[in-house]
Amino acid sequence: MAQGREREEGPSPAGGANLSVRWVQGFPKQNVHFVNDKTICYSSGNYVIFINIETKKKTVLQCINGIVGVMATNIPYEVVAFSDRRLKPLIYIYNFPGLTRRTKLKGNVLLDYTLLSFSYCGTYLATYSSLPEFELALWNWESNVILCKKSQPGVDVSQMSFNPMNWHQLCLSSPSTVTVWTIERSNQEHYFKAKSVKLPLEDGSFFDETSVIFPTSMPKDPIYGPVLPLSALAGLVNEEAETFRPKDDLYPMLHPTVHCWTPTSDLYVGCEEGHLLMINGDTLKVTVLNKVEEEESFDRRNLISPVTMVYQKEGVFTSGIDGFIYSFIIKDLNYKIEDFLEIEEPVEHLMFSPSYKMLLIQTDKGSVYIYTFGEEPNLDKVLDACDGKFQAVDFITPGTKHFMTLTHSGEVCVWWMEECVCASRIYLSNPTTTLACSPSSLSAAVGTVDGCVHFLDVHDVESPKAIHKAFLSESSISHLTYDQRGLYLLVGTSAGKIFVMNARPSSSFQILGFTEVGKDILQISTVSLLETERVKVLVLYPHPEAGRSRLETFTLPRSLPEVPTTFADDRGRLRNEFIHRSLYETEHTLSSAVLELQSNRIYGFCDQVPYICSYLLPKKEHSGVYVLKPFQKVQSKHYGPGTLHLSSHGLWVITIAKCGILCVRDVSTLETFARCRSHSHQGHGIQSMRISMDGQSILVNGKDDGTLVCLKWKRFGGNSAADILEYFQQLSNYLSSTMEEENDYLSKQIVPVDVEHDSEHAVSQNKSSVDSSQEELYVADNVKEIPWIQQKMQEAIKKEVKLFSQKRKEIKTGIRALAKTILGMMEENEQVDDIAKLDQYEFGLDLEELERLHDENEEEVAKMRKDVEMHNLAKSYLAEIIKEECWNSMVVKGRALKCFHIPYVVENFPMKERTAEEQEELKRVLQQKKTEAECLKLRKEIVEVQSAAALVKKHHEEDDDDDEEEEEENKPVKDTNLPNYLLGSLSTDFGADISLLSSQLELHSREEKVNQIILLKDIIHKVKTVFNQEFDAAYKQKESEVARVKERNIRIKEIIRDLDLDETVWEPEFDDCEKPERTFVVASDEIKAHKHIKPWHKAKAELTVTREMERWLQTRSTDTRRRALMDMMGGVLEVKKEDILKMAIPQPAFMAKPDAVWTEEERKQFKDYEKKVKELNEERDKYRKSLETELKKLQNSIQESTQNFDDHLKKLFEKRVKAEMVVNQEELKISNLVFSLLLDEELSYRETFLNNYLTRKQEEKSQASEAIQKAREELDMCKEHYDNLLAEDKVLDRSFKKEFSEIPSHQVDILYKLFKRRPRIHKQKPHSDTASIIPFGERPGSAKLNKEHLAQLMKAMDELDSITNMPEGLDPLVWDHFCITRRAKVENEQKVKQKAAGLVEMAAFLRRRVEDDEKVQQDIERVFHELVLLQDEKGRFQLDLMIQILLKQGQVELENFQLMLEYSDAILINKNIIEDLNSVIRTQGQKKVASMMESKDVHKGIFQIEWEHKKMEMEMEDLNQKAWDIQMLFFSRDRQKYLNEPHYETLIAIQIGIMEQTIDVLDKTHKKNVDNCKRLLKKLEKFSNQKDIANHSLCCSLREELVAVSERQGICNAMGSKLTCEKIAKERYENMIQQQKLTNVSRQQAAQISILQAEVERLRMKTFPALVQM
Repeated sequence: MAQGREREEGPSPAGGANLSVRWVQGFPKQNVHFVNDKTICYSSGNYVIFINIETKKKTVLQCINGIVGVMATNIPYEVVAFSDRRLKPLIYIYNFPGLTRRTKLKGNVLLDYTLLSFSYCGTYLATYSSLPEFELALWNWESNVILCKKSQPGVDVSQMSFNPMNWHQLCLSSPSTVTVWTIERSNQEHYFKAKSVKLPLEDGSFFDETSVIFPTSMPKDPIYGPVLPLSALAGLVNEEAETFRPKDDLYPMLHPTVHCWTPTSDLYVGCEEGHLLMINGDTLKVTVLNKVEEEESFDRRNLISPVTMVYQKEGVFTSGIDGFIYSFIIKDLNYKIEDFLEIEEPVEHLMFSPSYKMLLIQTDKGSVYIYTFGEEPNLDKVLDACDGKFQAVDFITPGTKHFMTLTHSGEVCVWWMEECVCASRIYLSNPTTTLACSPSSLSAAVGTVDGCVHFLDVHDVESPKAIHKAFLSESSISHLTYDQRGLYLLVGTSAGKIFVMNARPSSSFQILGFTEVGKDILQISTVSLLETERVKVLVLYPHPEAGRSRLETFTLPRSLPEVPTTFADDRGRLRNEFIHRSLYETEHTLSSAVLELQSNRIYGFCDQVPYICSYLLPKKEHSGVYVLKPFQKVQSKHYGPGTLHLSSHGLWVITIAKCGILCVRDVSTLETFARCRSHSHQGHGIQSMRISMDGQSILVNGKDDGTLVCLKWKRFGGNSAADILEYFQQLSNYLSSTMEEENDYLSKQIVPVDVEHDSEHAVSQNKSSVDSSQEELYVADNVKEIPWIQQKMQEAIKKEVKLFSQKRKEIKTGIRALAKTILGMMEENEQVDDIAKLDQYEFGLDLEELERLHDENEEEVAKMRKDVEMHNLAKSYLAEIIKEECWNSMVVKGRALKCFHIPYVVENFPMKERTAEEQEELKRVLQQKKTEAECLKLRKEIVEVQSAAALVKKHHEEDDDDDEEEEEENKPVKDTNLPNYLLGSLSTDFGADISLLSSQLELHSREEKVNQIILLKDIIHKVKTVFNQEFDAAYKQKESEVARVKERNIRIKEIIRDLDLDETVWEPEFDDCEKPERTFVVASDEIKAHKHIKPWHKAKAELTVTREMERWLQTRSTDTRRRALMDMMGGVLEVKKEDILKMAIPQPAFMAKPDAVWTEEERKQFKDYEKKVKELNEERDKYRKSLETELKKLQNSIQESTQNFDDHLKKLFEKRVKAEMVVNQEELKISNLVFSLLLDEELSYRETFLNNYLTRKQEEKSQASEAIQKAREELDMCKEHYDNLLAEDKVLDRSFKKEFSEIPSHQVDILYKLFKRRPRIHKQKPHSDTASIIPFGERPGSAKLNKEHLAQLMKAMDELDSITNMPEGLDPLVWDHFCITRRAKVENEQKVKQKAAGLVEMAAFLRRRVEDDEKVQQDIERVFHELVLLQDEKGRFQLDLMIQILLKQGQVELENFQLMLEYSDAILINKNIIEDLNSVIRTQGQKKVASMMESKDVHKGIFQIEWEHKKMEMEMEDLNQKAWDIQMLFFSRDRQKYLNEPHYETLIAIQIGIMEQTIDVLDKTHKKNVDNCKRLLKKLEKFSNQKDIANHSLCCSLREELVAVSERQGICNAMGSKLTCEKIAKERYENMIQQQKLTNVSRQQAAQISILQAEVERLRMKTFPALVQM
């Protein structure tokens, strides 16, 4: 495999050995591209891999700065471009197949490029970057310059492509938008212009969007004012208002997934919803193509969501995620779907070859197919990708021919080492983690996530097979390590267990045992020398508690497979005394550690610090943890955690790390002698590394980039090569016999894949004896597979159960007897007294278990209590918030009043306290209104005084009666208060002051409306306050009534009790709505849950009750006076009147005897007794009647008072209704005012937005004007240049015959014909079959084609310039001169053509700029028009006020003022209303007449004042004219001096004397000048005579020279050679140029010499001592 010409970083090794890339195996994660018709390329990790389709040969190009980002290819130029992924990335462009770097592009992108695309014509490259720039840039990659760029923040683009027929168009698509960018060029300037495509809705229909800026279909609302755009309603005034749409107006659009261009510059766009769109490339009109269904519909795939799409002549090829490639046959606006090809995997990318003979098919897994068109179509698999990235790699012993790879999904591949060709593959059913190949046999082990180890037979690389599976544990396998001789396989799990297995297949991979170390094993290293009988193992794992790493070593003897039961216990655990375990710790945390072959030193890679350390192991045995000190410390020159590996002979330490660099170090010095950057840190470096036994090959697997790199040695030799080759030979000889035996065993072994081969995987059998409950726990299911470690555990338990069964029976019998004893003790405990009774827990034998259960219970209770407390806290917080908002913040708490007997409820108005800001605003408004009222009053007084004076003058003859009538008529006029129906509310009924309110017809400004709102709120507050005061009075009245009723009820209850009446007493009570504060008090009867009382609270309550009872008994025992009173007089000292009904006269004792035996005395006593009884009964009747009368009186009094209160509350209820009506009326006015303010703000927002929009458009207008001016200037310059070239071309054509005027005319004509002749360049016509396949044909406008055309033209001119085409008889020198002239003419014509093409392009650019300017101008005019309309709407809104009129119920105003004949819909109203209205109209009419008379008088006064004003203006003009004449009077300086100078005559005499002296001096000077001029004139006359003589002599010599020249010219013409004068002139010209050059050189040298002399002088002066005067 060939390799790109890249240099590795770092210095070359001292010995000359170095590592280079042998081959790279990776699979594409991005799109695969064609470089030419036979080669494809893709990126993988740090490399770009090229594959020849025919030979399958690979070529590798390495990116020196890390992972390859995005890439693109240019087929005409055969170059490939790719970006790197680093901060401020670069774009590299390489030639193919030379793989030499052509250029490097450096832009301003900060993070990454996401898309690259070459134009099909020219040297243009488009790039798109990710955040933060989101920048689209156009490069001229050949000249390494950015032509233009444009940023669109936040826009992610998924696909970018040039128009194949026009490089000026570029399409960018994302899942939500499709944008076509036009590249405009003027001379050397390039510009981007974007146009977005309006996509249809999800169902394929089109939505007619209204303009957001200038909505034309907005409805007009005559009541609520103008209807404005949504952006004005949202308050947006900047650029976001141009695109604002609310959620309700957003409809789901189609989601583009892929697009492709057509030869007609149209676009086909595939959508996620299954629609196919056609977009016109010029107008960007979208058409949804109709799908034509065939009669036999698909049995599947009703909706095709295209992932990739390519154009073909009849339509497009597309593919989805179902693994099919479809052919869309498009005709007109319909298309038909046909199945073209079926692929096993979902197709991700399609691409045609340059010749359109092959179709590249790329799957989502990375496989690449080539479909070749022709008579016999062929589908060839060029690249067969693995299922995921490589998880692990290893060499198949001896590592010179084959190696194996493993993916996470369980795919195992066997590869040929030479060219990295896949020989075979096998799929395991489970996810896998690691792979290891056995050194002693052709077998391999694969670890899985579920804890199994699969063993593969690879002695036949073409057909590997699984021969064994070991289910070790339920933890995943993290490490598989063979020792150097292949004796043991060490298996590390994530749970920290290391299993030791026999590595030989002949032993059926016997599991020998396991040992436990810490979790998260980092590395397992072994030392197994040829001459020793032991294998030493080193295990590294972290110890996070101490912040260190731990190392454990143990030894496995070679005899372990022979006696495994001796070294392991029944549970399979290896005995520490036989394997000699040792435990070590390091000061630093290590990420990797290996054991030296001599087993006396450990090499560790530090995790937190960049060092590689070596540690010496102690020679003596130790117990516990031994802390290792670094013996040697070397800087690793890596960053990130790394891994160490030892070579097979143990003399090399190979280090890999996250940085992606591999270093080979000497084991003794740890110095690097070979280094290679195979991966990069962007892909998280290297995951694993394997070196072959002979050390010639190194496999390096990347962690995240999915790339496998094979490294080989360059210039490798000397002792290092000899040592490892010698050791390899020894090891091969040692292992040869073992490998032959094991391979023979493998070849004879025939085992199906899914059969389990070891008894260790068998399912455990049911136990026959079930003599105890514990034995039942180990009965296993016959279906479920049990891990080996669990099976060993079960076997050990079974063995122990069998061994100790008798002892267990004895223990069980003792436990049963003990249980019976305890039960007896508990029964006995129940029968004893409480003081001697034990608690239940004291009978528990397992006190620790009881304590544990108690602790768990307490924890659970504490947790529940905490949850309940937090829940209660949340509820309390919410309650406090509600209470603060709805109760505490209220100055007037909301409450209600109920009637006693009728169902009327009156509620007050809850009111919050007004804030300081509200009070301050109210105070300000009141002060302002008062000030305005005072100003208005003063103005009226002024006007009234003036009008009164006028009336006194004009109406002094009127009577006093008329004045009184006028005053009576004027009284209602002066009243400023409006009636209620114009006021709009009944607030005056509640005593509200409306004098400060503005009329509803005068609320025009914003300030007036705000002030009106504040005043209305104050009125509402006052109305509520007035009602609340009456409510409070009623509430107090009810309280007093309730108290009075309760007081009377006491007496009523006494009377009822005395009369023994069965009546209930009516007790009035306040409800919760009347006393809402009772809601915050929780009564005991409201709590339904049982109250939890703590034990000490309960004991305290019992103690308190006992003490109270004792105290009461003690007081009762000492109260003898009370007992005596109760015994003698019934507990009272005096008989009350109320007790008369209870009194009874005792019968005499003799009444028990018969009346016949009574004595006289006894009879007298009996008569007295009857008299007393009669008197008592009369008193009783009298008292009963008085009580009944009192009872009725009390009841009537209660009924009357409560009835009166109910009547009062009924009136209060009506007032509450009226107050609420007033409040609602005022709030309605406030709502209307707020709406008008809101509409005013919206109008202001709209106006601000239009002004901002106008400003932006004006800026665009100025930019467009500047662009037009600049384009015109460039066009004029280009036209001038073009005209000059055209003139030169015409001059060359016209001067042809003059150039060859010396030769005969017939030869001149022949040469002129040849001069006009141009060679014909035969264009290579494409083959008919190729032309029929390629849909785009020749792509025009390519700079490369222009260069090729010019080269072909020059080549054809060389053929025309051949001597064979020279006419006969023509001098060869003349022919050469003719060829030079003709070539110059041809070159000039090509320049003219190129300049003409550029001129056309610049003219088109200017035309487009003019169109843009006109469009901007139209937008500006439209904005102006919209502003005018908005101003009109705003003015109309401010004048067209909404007022609230109060109408009586049933009153309606009729709209029709004509005579009505039908009154079916009329309503009778009160006559007084019409009369009141007429009186108001009459009063207003009188006022109008008076104002008209007053205005008439005022007009007369105005005319008089105007006349006086004109008169004064005329007088002022006369005075101004006089002042002007005085100012303009001529007054010279002489006159001023004459007036100001006292000695004016003396001053004049002095000036005259001075002037006479000056004239004398001037005369003398003039005479001298005249004499000098005469002398000079004589000299000039003499000189003129001399020149005349010299001219005469020159004329004579000139005639002689002319004669000589004519003679020589004749001689030259006769000889036919070039003119001598031309040669002489040319030589003289060359001599002059040479002399001029020499002069310039001498000047420069003189200047340099002077500079050097100055410098020498300065340096010389530096050496002199400085003599400073002290």
